[in-house]
Amino acid sequence: MANDNKKLVEDITSMDVDFAQWYTDVVKKAELCDYSSVKGCMIMEPAGFAIWDAVREGLDRRFKETGVENCAMPLFIPDSLLQKEKDHVEGFAPEVAWVTRGGSEKLQEKLAVRPTSETLFCDYYAKKVHSYRDLPKLLNQWCSVVRWEKTTRPFLRSREFWWQEGHTAHATAEESRERTIQMLNVYADFCEEDLAIPVIRGQKTEKERFAGAEATFTIEALMHDGQALQSGTSHDFGDGFARAFNIQYTDKDNKLQYVHQTSWGLSTRIIGAIIMVHGDNDGLKLPPHIAPVQVMICPIQQQKAGVLDKAAELLGRLKKAGLRVRLDDREKTPGFKFADCEMRGIPLRVEIGPRDIENNQAVLVRRDTREKTVVSLDELEKTAADMLEDIQKNMFEMAKEHLEKHTFIAKTIDEMEEILDDKTGFVKAMWCGDRACEDAVKEKTGATSRCIPFKQECICDTCINCGKPAQKMVYWGRAY
Repeated sequence: MANDNKKLVEDITSMDVDFAQWYTDVVKKAELCDYSSVKGCMIMEPAGFAIWDAVREGLDRRFKETGVENCAMPLFIPDSLLQKEKDHVEGFAPEVAWVTRGGSEKLQEKLAVRPTSETLFCDYYAKKVHSYRDLPKLLNQWCSVVRWEKTTRPFLRSREFWWQEGHTAHATAEESRERTIQMLNVYADFCEEDLAIPVIRGQKTEKERFAGAEATFTIEALMHDGQALQSGTSHDFGDGFARAFNIQYTDKDNKLQYVHQTSWGLSTRIIGAIIMVHGDNDGLKLPPHIAPVQVMICPIQQQKAGVLDKAAELLGRLKKAGLRVRLDDREKTPGFKFADCEMRGIPLRVEIGPRDIENNQAVLVRRDTREKTVVSLDELEKTAADMLEDIQKNMFEMAKEHLEKHTFIAKTIDEMEEILDDKTGFVKAMWCGDRACEDAVKEKTGATSRCIPFKQECICDTCINCGKPAQKMVYWGRAY
């Protein structure tokens, strides 16, 4: 009966048959986003934006706990401002969209549609920072940015996407580096505690670091298909941008010093990570902490007297208990509602029908395990809340187990190539630190360096590619 009922909802391509098509099917059928009339740009539908809202609320609270304040910078960046930091502009030049006309008039200076806002914040800080008493500056903005990508995919890579970008200014290099790592850990803790996504924390190689940064730090997640996804980055700029934009302050000894800066961001591609880490062939699985709807009440035989009234009563009770809950009172069969609820990733379903009402009970069905539990209505609120927390923990453990099972060790380039051809996942291997070897690994295996993890291991003494003495253990992987 369950399989027959699932046919009432459009089929989703099996992830084992075509993972890319599975991903697109889930995004479309769960109504997370739609394609727009502008190629490469997406319409974020209410269901998708609700997830982004939950991400934004969770992160924003964590940011503010560290002293960060929100602000808003302009959408446009004058060309002269963008050109002030050479490495930065070269890194973004291929992706910048330009405005050259305003109405019917040609602009005297072309304007970049922001691909990121470092230069805007630097221009602002140069006006605002004069004394050590003005520091630190801890600002963040929630906005959209534009990068003219050639190949686009919903959430993972689009020409316009939503994100937050934090930009801070500090008196010393030590304070700047401390903030850089602090914000990376904020991202990592949020992903693991709220999104149930285990991540690898580490530093990017020089090749992979952000344009204009002294150091870039990252959290890397592993998707169900074994590909990596960079899920959040934090950059230490040192005083490079400060020198380019002349951001100076007078220290306690009345001497002029350049500030040290950081930048850090997490975008809507994290929604893609949620889909690809937790989803299955029936659709989404949303972690309860960020699920816009945590509980769906599905009345059985709702045409019978008292059923909808009881369902509405349970709705009020669960809302009062602080849960995010909805009632599906559409004139659809229970089977359709169940399949629809599963496809949209709602963590917990409450089934209530005439017999349940007679027995003062309801049936709770978990999205993660499909386990059914009969519970007394007298204990509904507590049981539902406890079950949601258990679902949250279980989803993290399942994702962590997948990460561990799909993390391999290679001592030679041939071993790495064999692993990546036969299996999917991260490969831990030693590296000498030479850019040429990093390039060679990518050319031979298709894998890029994902990060130099904070937790180092000595797998062997030699570089995976050249055989020279190794300097660091690196996570490698094919990535989105």
